Amino acid sequence: MATKAGSQKEFIVTNEQGEETKYLFQHPGVKGGVQLRGRAKDMNGNLDEEKYYGELMSKVIVQPKVNWDYWEENEGFQEVMKEASTFLMG
Repeated sequence: MATKAGSQKEFIVTNEQGEETKYLFQHPGVKGGVQLRGRAKDMNGNLDEEKYYGELMSKVIVQPKVNWDYWEENEGFQEVMKEASTFLMG
């Protein structure tokens, strides 16, 4: 059986000009994923999207290193976040 911790996946986004950007996701492990989701909740236990996406950017998307400023200049935010979230939960 393969372990989730450290497993990787490549995801490619093509922008409107036809240029491709390759993103590399790395799984933090089952416990790490649960902890990540726990840190992304508000005081009422609801998922805080800003915190959740920040956690995905720092813990799951390993290449290129992305942050909020990166997405101001680059396309594909929703696509990448959706795919990273699916990868984390999978």
